[in-house]
Amino acid sequence: MLTEEILNAQRQVRTDAYQMSIGEIVGMYDNKEIIIDPEFQRLFRWDIGQKSKLIESLLLGIPLPSIFVFERDDGAWELIDGLQRISSILEFMGRLRHPDDGLLAPSVLEATKYLPSLHNVVWETSDLADLPAVDQQPLDKTQQLAIRRARLGVEILKRPSDDQTKYDLFQRLNAGGTQANAQELRNCIMLMINRDYFRSVKASAEQDAFRSVVSVSDEQAEKQRHMELAVRFLVHTQVPYDGRLDVEEYIDEGIVTLAQNGDPADAALLINQTFQLLYEVAGNSALRRFQNGAHGGKVGLVGLEGIAVGVAKNLHAILALGPVASRDFVRERIENFWIQPATATFTSLGLRGTVRIQRTVPFGEAWFRP
Repeated sequence: MLTEEILNAQRQVRTDAYQMSIGEIVGMYDNKEIIIDPEFQRLFRWDIGQKSKLIESLLLGIPLPSIFVFERDDGAWELIDGLQRISSILEFMGRLRHPDDGLLAPSVLEATKYLPSLHNVVWETSDLADLPAVDQQPLDKTQQLAIRRARLGVEILKRPSDDQTKYDLFQRLNAGGTQANAQELRNCIMLMINRDYFRSVKASAEQDAFRSVVSVSDEQAEKQRHMELAVRFLVHTQVPYDGRLDVEEYIDEGIVTLAQNGDPADAALLINQTFQLLYEVAGNSALRRFQNGAHGGKVGLVGLEGIAVGVAKNLHAILALGPVASRDFVRERIENFWIQPATATFTSLGLRGTVRIQRTVPFGEAWFRP
């Protein structure tokens, strides 16, 4: 059985490999033969220290890890691993296109451990808002050539037989990245599958009612926590869980399914209506534990899975009660949710997520049924 599964999976992954110079890669990017998705650029960003260390490595002749590209039907390469490295080199050279239009301003390096003279180093002197030309330290031609001639491996994924393979490869290759967390990878996968679906979910996750109910701070939002909770909400509401997959894998596969087959407008409507109702009922306390006559504590996954998903699964029936009656019903159900004997089993010490969601989601669906 295992041998057969390995052989079947291997047939879906065809690869090739080249050694290419940085100069060749830059030339392909200029000719739009290597594609960096503009919205990926917004999701991932190295700081100047990381960029400086990358250029330091090139100047010192330290080999860089291979990049991975996906060969599209038109023959162009879509970059799926190595975004930060290639973007940082292109930006330093003043060649990185802005996600909207034009070119991004060239980066200015800072000192590194082995090359302290990289402070204020630029590819070539240019008009920069933050650094007068007199303070810029351009690389000489020899140093520029050293970077252009530096070589790096390019692993080419040859048109997988199905899109799922491409998304799986993207996630596995990027999972070890410095900046990427699980939700940032899901964001990119949604973008790869259905840009409109991603934008609809993102817009809903940034609504005041949603942000308030899930109580996400600005710092957490920078790490895509609001998007993570929106995605978990959609998957738990719309994709049945059979108890076999790890929870994170279930969320990963679920959002792929929804992005492939779901309607962006329906996803936005479900999030907006559910969380607007919860906000009207209890504001930023809607998902917090209710005891001794008041809400308190942090917003956790139990509240999301049991309350928000429970309301969403019964949304049409709840709204049919009328504006006032629907709010009264949800308020009463929320306040009594936490004193039910079943809810004590949602937070047991050492409880696995796979077990928890098989308790919270079905209970919430039944509890919020009018």
